[in-house]
Amino acid sequence: MGRRIAPLTLDNLADLPTTCRSCVFWELDPVSAKAAVEAGKAESEKESWISAVLLEWGSCGRIVYVDEIPVGYVLYAPPAYVPRSLAFPTSPVSPDAVQLMISRVLPGYQRQGLGRVLVQTVAKDLVGRGFKAIEAFGAVGREIPSCVLPAEHLLAVGFKTVRPHHRYPRLRLEARTTLSWKGDVEVALERLLGGARKEPALRPF
Repeated sequence: MGRRIAPLTLDNLADLPTTCRSCVFWELDPVSAKAAVEAGKAESEKESWISAVLLEWGSCGRIVYVDEIPVGYVLYAPPAYVPRSLAFPTSPVSPDAVQLMISRVLPGYQRQGLGRVLVQTVAKDLVGRGFKAIEAFGAVGREIPSCVLPAEHLLAVGFKTVRPHHRYPRLRLEARTTLSWKGDVEVALERLLGGARKEPALRPF
């Protein structure tokens, strides 16, 4: 079973799930996002956003493949590139951190450690680029917005709450702590051996 994690680029943008390719929840402010969706321009706005971040800042995502099938991905960027973050009650993201926007793994490949692997991959990338941490807005409660990660999942992959809130706490992961996660990538990917199934729906991590 072939397994690899690749940087997100314009060349493999089509490997994101269809709904995610046209989602601009984080990439635009609420008013602009609504206008883009209503005008049918969300997918082109997403591509423009990724293109701009790649040119100005560099890599902003990873896709994990199993037998060349995309089974999960993660998006991240400095808060200056994430307008929606300002709408959260626990903003702003710390100046020494990059925001984890979203991470998804197909249900048939969940509970294999891939959510943690994606976070570890991001952290290693950021350490090499001089950033100290990853921060994310988590969601708490019965109804979790589709583009906001559940706080419990962030806690499960190593994040700690830095600004509590009854609905949208802000959580943080010190990037260098992930360097001690010895062998996680190999172990998690090996667990996929044994007939992991693919399902159409998506869930965080």
